[in-house]
Amino acid sequence: QVQLVESGGGLGQAGGSLRLSCAASGRPFSHYGMGWFRQAPGKEREFVAAISWGGSSTDFAASVKGRFTIFRDNVKNTVYLQMSNLKPEDTAVYYCAQRRTASSGTSVSDQEYEYWGQGTQVTVSS
Repeated sequence: QVQLVESGGGLGQAGGSLRLSCAASGRPFSHYGMGWFRQAPGKEREFVAAISWGGSSTDFAASVKGRFTIFRDNVKNTVYLQMSNLKPEDTAVYYCAQRRTASSGTSVSDQEYEYWGQGTQVTVSS
């Protein structure tokens, strides 16, 4: 049974930084690409960042490119989202997700992800 557990959310200030972590278990972590998505109140869930199984490929939403970094540690079975230069519009519940199939590359579509964490709240004050 695959489990994804996010941590690291909380309250941040505009211009500040936060790091989210997502610990995975249940199947070989290094075989699957990972992604981060977010959902703000009243809005649909949106793609934030993705990373390939080995970490060599990454992809970012335009709204976070240059501010957020995604990386993974395949020994610790953990993927991270480093968020810098935070903005109030980054306020949302952040979810990590694991790809459905063991394929290379990244995906921005939530339809390609089968397993999801419970989410962690990030609130950015101005």
